[in-house]
Amino acid sequence: MKKIFSFLILFSVAAFAQLVGPKAGAQITEHNFGDIKQGDVVSYNFKITNNGGDLLKIIDVRASCGCTAAQPDKKELQPGESTTIKVSFDSKGRKGSQVKTVRVITNDPEKSDINFVIRCNIIVDQSNSQTSGASLFLPENQFNFGQIKEGTTVSHTFELVNKGSDVLQINDVRTSCGCTAALVSSSTLKPGEKGTLKVDLDTKGRQGKMSRTISIVSNDSEQSIKVITIYAEVLKN
Repeated sequence: MKKIFSFLILFSVAAFAQLVGPKAGAQITEHNFGDIKQGDVVSYNFKITNNGGDLLKIIDVRASCGCTAAQPDKKELQPGESTTIKVSFDSKGRKGSQVKTVRVITNDPEKSDINFVIRCNIIVDQSNSQTSGASLFLPENQFNFGQIKEGTTVSHTFELVNKGSDVLQINDVRTSCGCTAALVSSSTLKPGEKGTLKVDLDTKGRQGKMSRTISIVSNDSEQSIKVITIYAEVLKN
């Protein structure tokens, strides 16, 4: 009987210790913003409550990346008191599905961490998107002169467009043989600016089907060398 009585006392003491200690609780630990536009800054207020019997202290709040910020309204909660933790997410420079976490560290002796999760899907507006850096765009990258007589010199002008955010620098234009000459209207193109590349093909001393390439070397941030191909069928004069 004494053993049972002692056990009941110890159990009661343990239960009372749990009751009087701080205890962090949160009913909602996850929020989905759904689809948002790239560049939007969204936020959500999570709630933490002290369900214990002693002072609850929020020791630290850590976000999983620099794009996410979190700050509690209060760092000390009396028993029964609640506070909000505003979690903000900056979608600038990001796209697609995103999952970010915020870790809240408290003095709860049983479970010191509470993890909040935010989710979203970032939509990029393609109509207004601009490639970062310089970007050389060629509306056409090949041309067929068709049938021409041997000894004829033919020309075609290709259009060049800088679709990037930085100045495009054309560093070199290389032809695959001496029968082909190429001349750019300008070696630099500002963002959105257009230029031209005039290509001459000299068929002197040549017959039959032929193809030649012109390589444009630039500071394009994704593809530094872009190739244009010209075709012709040279008929004996």
